[in-house]
Amino acid sequence: MHALDVLGDPVRRRILEVLARGEHAAGALADVIGTEFGISQPAVSQHLRVLREQGFTRVRVDGARRLYAVAPAALQEAEAWLDQFRGFWEQRLDALGTELARGQHRGRRVDGAARSEGPQDGGQRLGA
Repeated sequence: MHALDVLGDPVRRRILEVLARGEHAAGALADVIGTEFGISQPAVSQHLRVLREQGFTRVRVDGARRLYAVAPAALQEAEAWLDQFRGFWEQRLDALGTELARGQHRGRRVDGAARSEGPQDGGQRLGA
């Protein structure tokens, strides 16, 4: 199974998001994910199994609990695959950054010009 096939499932992505904050017990994950997605504990366990077998998580036994954590190697594999496409969005993000900077620069010029200019009639009131 390709890394992106694993990450294509919203339940598995959410599990990884939760685990990105730290190690969690399988039962706690089943409670959170089951509530959010309306799925059973066995369904969550199945997703955890896929993540474990595909190398996205590691499991540590602590007494009767199974503690899950992110295993970064598979994520690095996905990143390496996506890296070949980075040029498509980096160029656009760079262009966006340039346009945002230009807009901020124009805004400062317009504000500064408005403050430095006085009344258009040289300070005299018209019709006086």
